[in-house]
Amino acid sequence: MQEIMQFASNHTILSLAWVVLLVLVIVTTVKGMFSKVKVISRGEATRLINKEDAIVVDIRGRDEFRQGHISGALNVLASEIKKDSFGELEKHKIQPIIVVCATGQNAQDAAAKLYAAGFAQVSVLKDGVSGWSGENLPLVRGK
Repeated sequence: MQEIMQFASNHTILSLAWVVLLVLVIVTTVKGMFSKVKVISRGEATRLINKEDAIVVDIRGRDEFRQGHISGALNVLASEIKKDSFGELEKHKIQPIIVVCATGQNAQDAAAKLYAAGFAQVSVLKDGVSGWSGENLPLVRGK
């Protein structure tokens, strides 16, 4: 124990960085456990699309969307969702919603906004479109 205390006093910045990272990991884990928006795998997303008629909401920009998106996905920009402008998505409130972005990092805020707006079941696709295409799952180009 004395060695740990000596190390911490000799390497204050390193020790503080370690503590901050530990706290961030704990906070992120707890937040994820209690979040109403779940991060789902590609297998679960495929099941929701095929069996429960889930709606895929792609929040990427129009050009990225045209370069390749999941079949049947609706392109609703994250900025539109942030302004409570859901467009044609409004009629799908009771269906499962899968929010997709490029890597899975930006979709969480949009998904939380949709959940708060009364959408019944909202999920985020883990690793986004890059993970989807990385497993050679089909993407539609254009439109």
